[in-house]
Order: sequence, then C-alpha cells, then structure tokens
Amino acid sequence: MLRFAGLRRAQGHVAFVVPGSVISAMASADSRRMGNGGGVGGAFQPYLDSLRQELQQRDPTLLSVVVALLAVLLTLVFWKFIRSRRSSQRAVLLVGLCDSGKTLLFVRLLTGLYRDTQTSITDSSAAYKVNNNRISSPQPFWYQGPVPWKTVFPRTGTVSLYPGFPVLDLVSQNSNGTNLTLIDLPGHESLRLQFLERFKASARAIVFVVDSAAFQREVKDVAEFLYQVLLDSIGLKNTPSFLIACNKQDITMAKSAKLIQQQLEKEINTLRVTRSAAPSTLDSSSTAPAQLGKKGKEFEFSQLPLKVEFLECSAKGGRGDAGSADIQDLEKWLAKIA
Repeated sequence: MLRFAGLRRAQGHVAFVVPGSVISAMASADSRRMGNGGGVGGAFQPYLDSLRQELQQRDPTLLSVVVALLAVLLTLVFWKFIRSRRSSQRAVLLVGLCDSGKTLLFVRLLTGLYRDTQTSITDSSAAYKVNNNRISSPQPFWYQGPVPWKTVFPRTGTVSLYPGFPVLDLVSQNSNGTNLTLIDLPGHESLRLQFLERFKASARAIVFVVDSAAFQREVKDVAEFLYQVLLDSIGLKNTPSFLIACNKQDITMAKSAKLIQQQLEKEINTLRVTRSAAPSTLDSSSTAPAQLGKKGKEFEFSQLPLKVEFLECSAKGGRGDAGSADIQDLEKWLAKIA
C-alpha cells in the first residue's frame, strides 16, 4: 500500500514524500494560474502524470491494483444504480383476454372476498400489501364511496370497485410487508395493447391470466396476445418477472397448467413461422427481438431470457361465490418477487 509520510511546501513548490523515495512534482504558482486557462484539471495534470510514471517505474503491479480497485468501485456504483431503478418499479400488471377472471382475481387479492364483476373498459389500480404471514380471519371495513372504480381509501390507498365495496385495512393490521401496486388492465381486443403500452415500463411483474376452462377454444387468441406481451417484456430495459396464472381451476373441464404450457409452446412455435414469413418492419428503434426463442428449434419457454412461471389458481373458489379463493400460490409468488 502506498502511504504518504508527509507533505512539504516551500515557496510555491510541492513535494510528496513516500517512504523510501521522494516523488517531486514542481510547478510555480505563476505557471499554475496561467496554464490551461487556470483550470484545476490542467494545473494538477503534470503532478498526476509524474506520479503515474514514477509508480510504473518502481512497481508496475501497483498501478494495476489501483485500476482494478477503481473498476470494482465503479461496478458497485453501477449495480446500486440498477437496483435502485428496479426497486422503484412496484407495478404488477394483470393482463389477459376478456372473461379470464382478472378483475375478480384483483378483488380477491385485495380483500379475500367474492364480488360480481363486469368487463373492464379502463385500468384499475390499488396498493397491495405483501406479507408472508396471512391474517387468519380478517375483518373488512365498509366505505360508501360516491364514485365507482375510483374511490380511494385514505388509510390503505386501495381503490373501491363499487360503492359500498368492503376492503381489508391491511396496512393497519399488518405493519410488516412490502407495497406493490396491482393494476388490472382491460382484456378487450381493441384496448389491451393500448393499456399494456401505457404501463409496461413501470412493471415489476406481469401476471398473464388464462381461462383454463375456455382455453381449448381460445388457445390461438391467448397465444397471439401472449406472444406480443413476451416480446414487449423482453424489450424492456428492466425485464419484469413473468407469471402465467391458469385461472378457473374450480371448473371440471379446466386444463392443467402443464397442458396449457405445452399447448402454448406449440401455438407460439406456429406463430413464429407465420410471423417470420411476413414482411419485416423497418422500425429499427425497437429493442424487442424479431421473434421468440431460438432459431431452428421448437419453441420452449425455457429459451427466453426471462423466466416464465406457471401456476394454477381459482379466483372464484371451489365452494361457489361464498367460498374462499384458491390463490395462495399466487400470493406466495407476489411475496417472492416483491
């Protein structure tokens, strides 16, 4: 380690004293004021050059060590910057086709209760408190809001879907946890890409909701929308976590998550062939890849640069409207990515 034993000053001259050797870099006060227009960098550059040359002559490895330490420091600063940007992304987007159960899933995650919903024509957002220690028997409080869909509760920040909608005061009952922002996006064909474009940059995670019961007849539409969502996600600077939630598992004819994954891989592979044959766009500003997966190989989700996870859930629950939802795995996943 290089240690400066002292600093000697004599009539405008400076000398750095190093144990065993003296590195003297001299410059008059008048020349310092005139050199390089009086700039600080220009004044100290001769000293730095002289010190660097002396270090290289006496111990070349010392300079290499200093450079390596600076590289590590810059890496740590860059990593902290990236992590701070990542932590500022708190949105979890619920996307999918119409009638896939996104809005009821949104309601269940916030309240644990069932509520009749309607087709969304705009986005709905709410603060979601992540906590691994679930409340055993939460008590909802009621608030008669004057405006449906945009009634904000002051203590929780949650948004009421309808006037008189019960919302659990999770913030007051749980002091520990992390806040996420759940955003339910419309699934209508004319709206879904528009709202996805609006919110995708703020997404920490994307939950793609699939109607497991209607999947067989909707597989082409599901795959086409999923294809676009995956392309957009991969093109983002901070790639979000990605989950495909196979909803409505309470229905007898519902497909399993494994079967849905296999059929989606086959359908996306067909889409790749179709789209690769189409004329390519001239827009070079997009950072998204031209197609998903590896060329020359059958598509699999494991080929993507982001991890796509699958799970089964049921927003309605297996005991009818009054029953509890089967969304524990989804809640655990949200706690993991928070």
